[in-house]
Amino acid sequence: MSAETARLRLPAADGPPFDAVARLARAVASRTPERAGALPRALLVGGLVRDLVLGRGSDDADVEVYGVPAEALEALLAELFPGRVNAVGRSFGIFKVHLGRDRDLDVALPRTESKTGAGHRGFEVRGDPFLPFAEAARRRDFTVNAMAVDPLGGDVLDAHGGLADLDARVLRAVDRRTFPEDPLRVWRAFQLAARLGFGVDPDTVALMAAMVARGDLAELTRERVTEELRKLLGADTPSVGLTLARTTGALGATFPELEALASTPQDPEWHPEGDVWVHTLMVVDAAAAIAHRGGWDLDEHERTHVLLGALLHDLGKALTTDTVLKDGRRRIVSPRHEAEGEPPARAVLGRLSFGEATERAVVAIVRWHLSPGALFYALERGELDDRAYTNAVRKVLKRIHPVRWQVLLAACEADWRGRGFDGVATLPFGPGERFAAAVAEQRLDVEPVKPLVQGRDVLELGVAAGPEVGRLIALVEAARDRGEISERDEALALLRRIAVGE
Repeated sequence: MSAETARLRLPAADGPPFDAVARLARAVASRTPERAGALPRALLVGGLVRDLVLGRGSDDADVEVYGVPAEALEALLAELFPGRVNAVGRSFGIFKVHLGRDRDLDVALPRTESKTGAGHRGFEVRGDPFLPFAEAARRRDFTVNAMAVDPLGGDVLDAHGGLADLDARVLRAVDRRTFPEDPLRVWRAFQLAARLGFGVDPDTVALMAAMVARGDLAELTRERVTEELRKLLGADTPSVGLTLARTTGALGATFPELEALASTPQDPEWHPEGDVWVHTLMVVDAAAAIAHRGGWDLDEHERTHVLLGALLHDLGKALTTDTVLKDGRRRIVSPRHEAEGEPPARAVLGRLSFGEATERAVVAIVRWHLSPGALFYALERGELDDRAYTNAVRKVLKRIHPVRWQVLLAACEADWRGRGFDGVATLPFGPGERFAAAVAEQRLDVEPVKPLVQGRDVLELGVAAGPEVGRLIALVEAARDRGEISERDEALALLRRIAVGE
């Protein structure tokens, strides 16, 4: 598809935002030109155009209006969409039209942006309705995001080679001079490469690496990095973006805890795929596959928890890995890496803004990701009987509460599949299936942290209210955790023996 002949078939204009875009485009096109050679027109711009060319569904529309001054554009929008226009950037011609159902249409004049200070607010923005399209598009990050389409005819405007780069499946900076003005573009490249499955042209990779080496990423807020990382982890193959992050040095600059995994070996008998970083990339991709297929009945937030947990689950190996002599062979081991992984995981999450619920779930994954497998194989070896296994599962649920057990099992399955063994991607996940069966059979997730005996049970035995009540309940629960009791009748009998010597 060449720039001269490119034409798109746009989605039917029978619902937001395309009905609103069509109305606006027709109204703009009917205006009398205010300057020779500057026909009024409204163009769809940005990522929507890229996605339409790729045949990907999207309804996140941005419109640039050419040939109409800001005051006239505001008046036109107020006429077309009465009571729904927010002049968020009136001074430089940026408006937001509320279309209902949590959906807005961003409408703006073509503009230039120049860096004036640190941070994403440190820009001088100038709206210019008569700016040539090629100059307006120059402020974009990548050529594939610098195209526009006329919603009335479907003609594509491509001043910087975006169509050719889409064909080549490559991200390329529009302007090497202005690209470094917003360091967030480095992280945007990672998530776009992952989501689109694109490569990045070598000159742009070198440009991003130079930005990282110069320390440009230090001015980014944690909220902005979080949003790009969220998009990256939502891709089919997050490893593409994570690999690029390491190639440019951004991974080491932002998350040295993850960079350390690349120099942490693993025992090839258990991990033939290679070092911990290679394993982590495989686990994150496996987690993405589980999340996208709807595995373990996760909601949107829980899918993010699983993906972040997959990314951080083995951070402790960089701190604990050693080589030991075992059975006459040199083996690579990482004892207690689950517990040792909690502090670095919290450190990484502290540089992000996912929130407390996410941190709680990720830490649970880091601390207990080996438990379902360890219990399953202990059961298979006869080291646990069914009753002891069920009690051990209950203890895991108690430890991770209020995180749902499905979140832990999804991360555990990703860890199990993220290894270099033939066929592991399609084998049944036995540890998870057995764990889930125990939960269902014994209804372990109904009240996983409720003690078998309550304070009133202790008081009925004549024990005075006070610390002794809590101590007795704790003794009964400790026996439960050891597998000595599992039913309320057993717990009451034990309580009587402890409290009154029956």
